[in-house]
Amino acid sequence: MPLAIDFLQTGSMADSTSKDRQEITFSSVPKAVVSRLSLYLRELQQLLGEGKQTVRSGELGKRLGFTDAQVRKDLTYFGQFGYPGIGYRSEELVQAIRHILGTDIEWRVVIVGIGNLGKALLGYKGFASQGFQIVAALDNDPKKMGTKLEGVKIHPITELKKVVRQHRARLGMVAVPAVAAQDVVDQLVDAGIDGIVNFAPVTINLPNHVSQVGVDLASELEQITFAVAKRLQMHNEA
Repeated sequence: MPLAIDFLQTGSMADSTSKDRQEITFSSVPKAVVSRLSLYLRELQQLLGEGKQTVRSGELGKRLGFTDAQVRKDLTYFGQFGYPGIGYRSEELVQAIRHILGTDIEWRVVIVGIGNLGKALLGYKGFASQGFQIVAALDNDPKKMGTKLEGVKIHPITELKKVVRQHRARLGMVAVPAVAAQDVVDQLVDAGIDGIVNFAPVTINLPNHVSQVGVDLASELEQITFAVAKRLQMHNEA
């Protein structure tokens, strides 16, 4: 079911009595816009940390390498948040974006695969600050069973369904070798997980009702080397 977003057109989040509303579904919003929302959120949180209570679209865009028109266009998908002569109220816009992204509530996450990458993910403190709680970890190494890492207990993967239901987890992170990824994903789906972040360098197949994001770290580096190589080529030809 698509998520409906309902906001006032007067520069703030909607209240339940207003008639001046628009309904947006995530299916109508380009993926690139949703990705930029995360960038806006991080930057706004940084601005608040610096004590900046308001920000204009031009300043927000400049900090991220976007035009002010791009910032305004992206936010307009979800409502009108600016105030004449002020710009955006940072705290209000943070709350609105968190609501849009669904991170104004706590999301319980299980992680499967506690190798080097899995350990690094467990140690990342940024998840909790953005509303994600890793409630359990699973692995197939007998030596790790029952131990804790970063305060999270490691369970045998054979208990995956029980662990997911016990902790009421909705999201899963997969940090296993490529050959094991699809089997792990199938088990997560069978356990009732609604969304999966896959760190294994392989394409996985999921039913339509389960959302996925693939994070291939080598692929990300390839995007950088492509850009650097092209720049060096242009420089050498000049």
